[in-house]
Amino acid sequence: MFSSLSSKVLRIVGRNGFPDVPGSNILITVGPFRTCFSKKFSSSSPVCVRTVRYLGQPTSQTHPHLVRPGEVTTGIQREEFRQRRGQLMSAIKEHHGKQSRHVVIVVSSPVKYMAVDVPYPFRQDPNFLYLSGFKEPNSVLVLESCPGTSPSNHKATLLVPERNPDRELWDGPRSGTDGALQLTGVDQTLKIDDLGKFLVQFRTADWTVWFDHFKPVHRHLCEQVKTSLLQPRTLQSKATTQPISRFVQQLRLVKSYSEIALMQKAADITAQAFADAMRFSFPGVSEAQLQGKLDYECRMDGADMLAYPPVVAGGNRANTLHYISNNQVIKNGELVLVDAGCEYHGYVCDITRTWPISGKFTEPQRQLYEAVLSIQKTCLNLCRPEISLDHIYTVMLNLIGLKLKDLGIVRDKEGYELTQTARRYCPHHISHYLGMDVHDTPDMSRSSKLQPGMVVTVEPGIYIKEDDQSAPPEFRGIGIRIEDDVLIREGDPQILTRNCPKEVLEIERLMA
Repeated sequence: MFSSLSSKVLRIVGRNGFPDVPGSNILITVGPFRTCFSKKFSSSSPVCVRTVRYLGQPTSQTHPHLVRPGEVTTGIQREEFRQRRGQLMSAIKEHHGKQSRHVVIVVSSPVKYMAVDVPYPFRQDPNFLYLSGFKEPNSVLVLESCPGTSPSNHKATLLVPERNPDRELWDGPRSGTDGALQLTGVDQTLKIDDLGKFLVQFRTADWTVWFDHFKPVHRHLCEQVKTSLLQPRTLQSKATTQPISRFVQQLRLVKSYSEIALMQKAADITAQAFADAMRFSFPGVSEAQLQGKLDYECRMDGADMLAYPPVVAGGNRANTLHYISNNQVIKNGELVLVDAGCEYHGYVCDITRTWPISGKFTEPQRQLYEAVLSIQKTCLNLCRPEISLDHIYTVMLNLIGLKLKDLGIVRDKEGYELTQTARRYCPHHISHYLGMDVHDTPDMSRSSKLQPGMVVTVEPGIYIKEDDQSAPPEFRGIGIRIEDDVLIREGDPQILTRNCPKEVLEIERLMA
């Protein structure tokens, strides 16, 4: 028994490796005895051993199927998080001057509850996660500028909840200061209870504080920061406090190779789930059943969850842009508009497709669908450096106006009046930024020029309500939107969601 157990442990250790800390080993406990293995598996040199400890998030030791050695979160190495923090400090100094000393304070999300003792699934604040990789609530990241020739020089301190056996019995393991230090690679970790004492050193006038106190992510911790630092500081100095979110969002706009790989995986998972939902469709299926099918297929393919409440809107309900009730039956002859995407290890996808629940477009449905698809293809091709999303939006409105005239939905309108009519039939923008959130980096202007590494959506639509007496009867009650996710490159754009069916014949063959 001992021999077979030993060989099994050796195989596991050889595949997964050890924690990247000195003297780390694995303790195997089976029944009444213990077996020790050193890194060299030498029987002649016994060593001290310890168990592999679970932290507050997956690690390469506890979840080797999710996290590889050197990664803080799936797909993102410790060094990349360090580089992000350095880039942020460089951007601050470049913007505000190198003479002042700078301290950045970024707060995590709290746990939120849907009822007493019933928490929502925890989702970390994206700015905090982007800079630290730490997925536990009630934490604070503090970055201090350091003297030196490089503007990126800084000291990173992570303040985290201390370990608590009573709470861990209910909520699961916490990383604590030692686990957080080993996991994230910051310079030091402290207990979150010491936040006030730690911040006292930054009250003097030579420090410029960067902190989003007007948009509190975590109300309790933000009040604690303001009480211990900002309020006394107001009385002692005239130094200003600057918001930091805009600088972090500017960094998040341009994706690294690691981030693009995660977003491509999210897109592939979602595209396959859409194809499965199309095959699953039939007259009489409920919107809730289609939502369940999408959720199931995404999770079975490795997604964490759906990135947002999906729109599954049959018939005229597609003309309600954010319809998420998803509680009606879809009748024969109706289209269904589905806007959904998965979240894959912190990065999201956003796809919209519209298809006939019976598997075959009627002629008016096909005409309107082909019009939207043609507009989308033109707009996709415009997703290039030096072009802005607002410019693409203007192009979309002009094209919608022309298509509405071609289909006889609009008559005797030209120029500005036609553009205003197009806005009525498509009351939303063509695009938004995409990344860690669905409507990512919301403070970034859509009038800015696109850059390589950005990911955006392209989602034109035409919506004709069933009571629109100005439209031909055959088009009333039809709402169509087609949306893809696009990576901006130096050359042609890369459609991350290219595997999701959207051609008329492709959809009909899939559903046949």
